[in-house]
Amino acid sequence: MIVGKRIKEARIKKKLSQEELGDMLGVTKVSVCGYEKGTRTPTMKTFLKLIEILDLEPNQLLGRDMRVITERDPYYAVRMAKEDIAIISELKLYPKLHARLREEPVRFFELLNKKIK
Repeated sequence: MIVGKRIKEARIKKKLSQEELGDMLGVTKVSVCGYEKGTRTPTMKTFLKLIEILDLEPNQLLGRDMRVITERDPYYAVRMAKEDIAIISELKLYPKLHARLREEPVRFFELLNKKIK
């Protein structure tokens, strides 16, 4: 979903309609809409054109725009979306919830998913 959000934000910033972007990419407006909603995935060729047309870096479009150093090994870093970092930061404001999630992440999300259905 991050990719779609980034495509839409960059398209709007460039003042392009979905149809105009589609014409530039050689795809339909429906395809661009699908990319933005996360229901379609662009081919590698289209992805590379998106990067060029929208003036984005690949890691930025993929949601890997923030470099994060791991706790265990300071020489190893991963890239994460700023939206994911915001979720983690917010979760840390609730120590009991954060601790429970760290103990049993799979079980925690299974229970949470049952609650929201």
